[in-house]
Amino acid sequence: MKKHYFFYLFLFYGITGWAQNTIRFAPQNDTVIISRHIYGHFAEHLGRCIYDGIYVGESNTKIPNTNGVRNDIIAALRKLNIPNLRWPGGCFADTYHWKDGVGPKTERPEIVNMWWGGVTEDNSFGTHDFLNLCEVLGAEPYLAGNVGSGEVQELADWVQYVNFEGTSPMSNMRRDNGRDKPWNVKFWGVGNEAWGCGGNMTADYYADVYRKYATFMSNWNDKELYRIASGASGDDYNWTETLMKKIPKNLVKGLALHYYTVVDWNNKGKATNFTDEEYFNTMKASWFMNEQIEKHSEIMDKYDPKKEIALVVDEWGAWYDTDPADNKGVLYQQNTMRDAIIAGMNLNIFNNHAERVKMANLAQAVNVLQAVILTDGEKMLLTPTYHVMEMYKVHQDATLVPLEVNSANFTYKAESIPAVTASASIKDGKTHISLVNVDNKVSQTITIPTNKKYKKVSGRILTSKDMNDHNTFANPEIIKPEIFNDMKLKAEKLTVKIPPFSVVVLEIE
Repeated sequence: MKKHYFFYLFLFYGITGWAQNTIRFAPQNDTVIISRHIYGHFAEHLGRCIYDGIYVGESNTKIPNTNGVRNDIIAALRKLNIPNLRWPGGCFADTYHWKDGVGPKTERPEIVNMWWGGVTEDNSFGTHDFLNLCEVLGAEPYLAGNVGSGEVQELADWVQYVNFEGTSPMSNMRRDNGRDKPWNVKFWGVGNEAWGCGGNMTADYYADVYRKYATFMSNWNDKELYRIASGASGDDYNWTETLMKKIPKNLVKGLALHYYTVVDWNNKGKATNFTDEEYFNTMKASWFMNEQIEKHSEIMDKYDPKKEIALVVDEWGAWYDTDPADNKGVLYQQNTMRDAIIAGMNLNIFNNHAERVKMANLAQAVNVLQAVILTDGEKMLLTPTYHVMEMYKVHQDATLVPLEVNSANFTYKAESIPAVTASASIKDGKTHISLVNVDNKVSQTITIPTNKKYKKVSGRILTSKDMNDHNTFANPEIIKPEIFNDMKLKAEKLTVKIPPFSVVVLEIE
């Protein structure tokens, strides 16, 4: 890969905590846009994400809603400038039959969610509900198609149902169900985790299956579909190599990548009340995302040097053990400052690899895993992760500013990772720099030569007194963004001092 195509990251291991951190604006020969779709979200039929989360039902008189969707959630997601929303799974997608979720709600068959809790769902939230929600949010829908247990015709019919404007059996059915114009859904996942819950397929077998299904997904109304293949689990680089070899470029726009910040799948640890050692190990696991994206990108570059196929990280985030005493739903977990650091670190990684990473979806939007929103009856709160996504929205569709980062180490016992991660962009004459101090003990002073005189700098910070702090329904604003002033702009140099476990976004102009 040519140097001017890439993000320059210089890490000097063995440097002690007092070492100076420097960030320089690197040479930029090409214009790279940080796609807004990197800031996407994910809503699976899982636990309380959809039912008793996003959707409370049209007959609910206690919680203000629009067509059954909570108004407070709509407002919160709009504030994030949510660019896309992935649905209905996840593992659920490969057992979901879309025709069960359209038509009169009283006539829809019930379904047992075999993947998540064995609960019975009434299919009251279906295709129309989801796509209409996306319209209200101003977000692009990202539909995950059923390849595991569904047939080719079923997926082809779904594409026709939501996208075909003319006269056909599926578009006529859509009109009978109350929608005249098609939604023109662009983003389609062709199966989910084909290596696991999507069918336990080999890479070679799935590549052939993908080719078959993708062939029958028609580009109706001259709108080209953005077909996304079920990509690798973490560092399975052979999966990426096989798909790049076997799938023709005209059939694929993106390869998915799923990677969760998990230290030990058999003992994922607590969402709160974690130790310094657990914190460090979680940060190390999160930083591994950078290496994976680099290696998957190197493989894709061999077959696609023009970067026409995107790397789509459509499941990412922290995953902890559910508290046995917690009855709020499957995979419900609290969200601390540790999760804010994970969010800031990963978004910096995605921004810096924006040439190849064109979409990402945090798992998940409401009440599941690293959620941005938690609900409890009529109550709702915004998590620290939500606030990071809101602070970082300035990068959406902005021009990447490549950085050279020389970071001190964050060391625990004999292991180290960079203490500082950063990314930067420019839009409308304003440069934004997002900084994360991963170290939970040591403040970091960062020097940034600006190469030109800027007139002013402002900033916001997300931090707290303790890394275990989190927002609660009794006190929902323990952690929220505050004005940040601990920086000095003089001549052509910006000096910033960031407290431990903090996320800062600067604006200079």
